Amino acid sequence: MSLRRVIRALLAVLVTAAVAVPLTAAARPGIPAPAPAALPPVTATTLEQAYAANRANAELAARMAAAHGDAHRATADRELAAPSRKLLSFDGRGAGRVTEVFGDLARADRVAVLVPGSDTSLDTYERFHEAAASLHRRLARQAPAGTSTAVLAWLGYTTPGTVSATVVTRDRADEAAPSLREFLRGLRVLAGPDTRVTLLCHSYGSVVCGRAADGLEVEDLVLVGSPGTGADSAAGLRTRARVWAARGADDWVAEVPHVSVDLFGTTVGFGTDPVSPSFGARVFTAGDGGHSDYFRPGSVSLANLSRIVLGETGEVTRA
Repeated sequence: MSLRRVIRALLAVLVTAAVAVPLTAAARPGIPAPAPAALPPVTATTLEQAYAANRANAELAARMAAAHGDAHRATADRELAAPSRKLLSFDGRGAGRVTEVFGDLARADRVAVLVPGSDTSLDTYERFHEAAASLHRRLARQAPAGTSTAVLAWLGYTTPGTVSATVVTRDRADEAAPSLREFLRGLRVLAGPDTRVTLLCHSYGSVVCGRAADGLEVEDLVLVGSPGTGADSAAGLRTRARVWAARGADDWVAEVPHVSVDLFGTTVGFGTDPVSPSFGARVFTAGDGGHSDYFRPGSVSLANLSRIVLGETGEVTRA
């Protein structure tokens, strides 16, 4: 694709977003919610208290959303408030933020942290929940005897809309990167220095991970369905982690122009395709799935992601 066509394609996205974003915002007024629960720094011995406090906060948010007339948000909040849910953090304000734990985090030998892409909020959280739950079920079956695993679904930033100006820029990722770094530092303290942590980044979440990568204490950084990271190469991420990448055969992100262009004082696009040889990641097979299928039960992608998390890197099928 010529540079002229790339610029025209990116401009088309920006023009569409300029029309769509105000209409979307106007159609969804603010939803009242309490401030997050005031908690001291969480430790392995206070995890259950933190889970309980955040569930209570989600229940209060559900009641406030219902009183405001937003039944959809009330239902989403109420599901998160269920006794079985382990909420490491919860903030029902705005689009909402939540970190949910699957498994026994205090005793886990292997921990996977999932970072979501665009259009993920409390209103759409269930699909992200299902991805994390699917990975945890696979890890529990696949882990060697005596190995404990946990998965954390980290919705710790305001994701861009798929049809928006922000989805083609690094702005939301730059805002999110410090929060992700802080979260992972705290996780190291919480889980212990011997716990091996893998960061799994989907779609726009891979831009967030790319912007946060420098200095992260994780063993593996995995990019799936990635439009790019903002770096020209895996080495450009300046991380000591092994960098992996995969894309399903039916993933539409393959059609996204993998360029970085300065337009109107803003950098648009995310640079080199992470599955290209020039990027230098360890590329693995993801099967014939689409953009939302990387954590689908029984998929090639899920099997390989589980192998990476468990450190079974020799068993990963490479592309």
